Amino acid sequence: MSTLPTLPKKPLPAGRPRAWYVAHNRQLKAMRIAIALLDTGVYTAEQACDHTIHATAQRIGVHPPSPVTCRLVRSLLP
Repeated sequence: MSTLPTLPKKPLPAGRPRAWYVAHNRQLKAMRIAIALLDTGVYTAEQACDHTIHATAQRIGVHPPSPVTCRLVRSLLP
């Protein structure tokens, strides 16, 4: 994979409940994995089994996703 320039990170808003931060970070992780899956040719949720999602996460340097994150990745794919 090529390295693309990244956008500057902004701090998250303070004062939210912990569950909000957990869900927000889970969504970001799922989006990163879904984009990487699309780049590798996985275009539908049926093609994205847990093994494929875990292998993609390892390849892009993301911690192994939970089953909830795997379901979220599949929901992002058409």
